[in-house]
Amino acid sequence: MTEQDEPGQEEYVSLGERLRRAREAKGMSLDDIAGRTRIPIRHLQNIEREEWDALPAVTYAIGFTRNYANAVGLDGASLARELRDAIGGPSHRAAAPEYYAQADPARVPPRSLAVIAIVLAAVLIAGYLLWRRTLDGAPAPAPVAEVPVPERQPAAPPAPTAQAAAGQPVTLVATGEVWLRIADGPGGATLFMGSMRAGDRYQLPATARQPLIRSGRPQNLRVLVGARDLGPLAPTEQVIDNVSLRPEDLAARYAATPPAAPSPAPPQ
Repeated sequence: MTEQDEPGQEEYVSLGERLRRAREAKGMSLDDIAGRTRIPIRHLQNIEREEWDALPAVTYAIGFTRNYANAVGLDGASLARELRDAIGGPSHRAAAPEYYAQADPARVPPRSLAVIAIVLAAVLIAGYLLWRRTLDGAPAPAPVAEVPVPERQPAAPPAPTAQAAAGQPVTLVATGEVWLRIADGPGGATLFMGSMRAGDRYQLPATARQPLIRSGRPQNLRVLVGARDLGPLAPTEQVIDNVSLRPEDLAARYAATPPAAPSPAPPQ
């Protein structure tokens, strides 16, 4: 009878062999353990073979072994102490890096959720950039200066002919509160949109090809073609739309309709 066959003599099972048997008893593969513990498979193989020198360091070997043991239902802390006593290492518990800590699959967010979050962030950024580009591309209103309205002379000169008015600058002068919008052609870019107060004036840009105005109080807008004051855009309060502000069209309009009586200049 050999020494191993004596009654009461228990067979010694190495630490790596105990881990392997516990894993197989649970029907788990090394891939399963690697998925739970985030430990590379080659290191799990080193642990089962007890190839401690193949692991990065003693603290890694102890930490990996503890996590492996916990994953297969063994006492990880006890096996870690046993390994530390066998191969040496710090007397205090050496924690494995956070990357290799055993993770609860139920608490790990699915990869699809991360992909959806990235897509939503990209959509929000693209929408913000498009909104900013729209703001940057909007035409800025021409500056409105607070300039006193010149007093009209008792006898205004006759309106210029359409031929003489062509090419002359057109200026609108407010004699009271008025809202207006000026676009360059039907459905074209907005040249000016907003309210003007008594004394404000706005000169059409020379680049405007077909300026059209819309307003509900045209009687509060006086029209200057060049240096000539043609009078109010309309004699009474009414809604006008798509009225041409080309100098030749204004001259023809005032030639066909006599200007209204002069209105008093706004207070200085």
